[in-house]
Amino acid sequence: MKIAIIGTAHPYRGGLAAFNERLATELAKEHEVSIFTFTLQYPGFLFPGKSQYTDGPAPTGLRIVRNISSVNPLSWYLAGRQIEKEGFDLAIICFWLPFMGPALGTVGRLVGCPVISVVHNIIPHEPRPGDVAFARYYCGASDGFLSLTDAVADDLKRFIGDKPSVISPHPVYDHFGERTDRETALTKLGLPTDKEYLLFFGLIRDYKGLDLLLEAFGDERFNDRNLHLLVAGEFYTSRAPYDAIIEKNGLADRVTIIAKFIPDDEVADYFNAADLLVQPYKTATQSGVTQIAYHFEKPMIVTDVGGLAEMCPDGRVGYVVEPEPVAIADAIIRYFDATNRAAMQVMIREEKRRYDWEIMVEALLKLAAV
Repeated sequence: MKIAIIGTAHPYRGGLAAFNERLATELAKEHEVSIFTFTLQYPGFLFPGKSQYTDGPAPTGLRIVRNISSVNPLSWYLAGRQIEKEGFDLAIICFWLPFMGPALGTVGRLVGCPVISVVHNIIPHEPRPGDVAFARYYCGASDGFLSLTDAVADDLKRFIGDKPSVISPHPVYDHFGERTDRETALTKLGLPTDKEYLLFFGLIRDYKGLDLLLEAFGDERFNDRNLHLLVAGEFYTSRAPYDAIIEKNGLADRVTIIAKFIPDDEVADYFNAADLLVQPYKTATQSGVTQIAYHFEKPMIVTDVGGLAEMCPDGRVGYVVEPEPVAIADAIIRYFDATNRAAMQVMIREEKRRYDWEIMVEALLKLAAV
C-alpha cells in the first residue's frame, strides 16, 4: 500500500517523533511510506523547553514532508489536499494532544482515504480549556483507533462511539544503540564506577513525580548505602522545588542532575550506566521511557497510575507501587536487598518479546481492513 503517516517527525525532537519515524521504518519494509509533519508544531510561547528541534541528522530512507502549521487553518487545507492528490491508500495519524485536534482533525477529513489513529493520549496530563471539544473534533476524522494501553482505550470510549478500536502495546524503542557494560557507560558520563545507580530519565514535568522520588531518596534507610540517583532530562517546569528537596534532605552529594534534553546518540549511556530505572509518575497513560528500558533490559520501578502497570508486570520486570515516597523507597530497597536480579533479567527478556514493532503494524493493518 501507499501509506501516509501524519504527525511529528524530524526536525522535531522527542519520543513522539522517534515513534513515528520508527513506525514508518517498519511499515516501509513492505509498503511505500511518507511522513507529513509540521512547519510549526508549537508556537514559541506555548513550548516550555529550550528548543523543539533536534540537532541530529534526518533519518535515512524516509520521506518527510513539512506542510502543516498547528495554528494556520490554510495550511491544514493545503496539506490535506496535497495528501489526497498523492493518492494514498491509508493515512495513519499519531495523536497525543487536544491542542492538535483542529489541525490534525481537519487534515484527516481531507486526505481522501481511510484514516486510522494511533492515540498516545486523548485526555492530557495537564488539562487546558477546550481539550474535550478539540479531542471530539479530532476523533470525528478517524475511521478506527489504536490505543497503546487499556487506560487510553477507556478514555477514548467517550469520544468515538461505535467506531472500531484496538489495543496494541507501545513497541520497544530499539534505535538508541546497543547494550554495553555499565563501567564503560559510567566512564563516558564521568561518574564513579563503584556506586549503584538509580535513573530518572526524560523531560521533567510536575506530573512525572521527580519530587516523590527525591523525597523517597531522602529516606534515612539510604544514608549508609552506596547508591546514587542520576536525573537526566530537561526541566519543563521550575527546577527550584526539586533543588529545595535536595537541600532539605542533604542529598547534594548523592544526586546528579543532567538538566538538558538527552539527544538520541547519548541515550544508551544513561541506560547502560543504570542499575534500576524509577518512574514515579503521578499520572500517566504509557511511557516511551519504559520501552527504552526494555530495549536495554533494565529493571524498573513504576507507580500504579494510568497504563504503567500494564507495561511493567509487578515482580517480573520490577515493581509497581503507589505514587508515595515511602512506597517508592520500599521498592528500591526491595530490589537491591531481596530480588534475584539474574532471574528478573530473564523475565525482562521474556516480557520484551511482547513489544515487537511487527505486532503493532499487524494490528494497524487489520484495523484498516475492518
